[in-house]
Amino acid sequence: MAELVLDEADDGLATPQVAASLAVLCGIAASDAVCCSRLGRRSRGQDHRQAVDLLATVRPDGPAMAKDLRRLLEIKDQAHYAATMVSAARAEQAVQWARRLHDLAVRTG
Repeated sequence: MAELVLDEADDGLATPQVAASLAVLCGIAASDAVCCSRLGRRSRGQDHRQAVDLLATVRPDGPAMAKDLRRLLEIKDQAHYAATMVSAARAEQAVQWARRLHDLAVRTG
């Protein structure tokens, strides 16, 4: 979905923001899915670093997935709540991280 938003960009400001926000949500969902599938549990705390740490324990791809989730979580507040907009370049990075996390989750899960 985030890729579609970027591909159909006609608003130079809001579209990257929406794409980045969707990429963050995709990464969180992929992390939860693979943790539930492989570990039988997911992180439920308010501290997202716990989710990163838990995801890193999934083998074999958990550490790589955790790296991408950490990157996505670093832009979460800006993508979802901040008055400053996410740049198009940063949104494209976020979509790449989310895609890689999703693809690894499908392969690992």
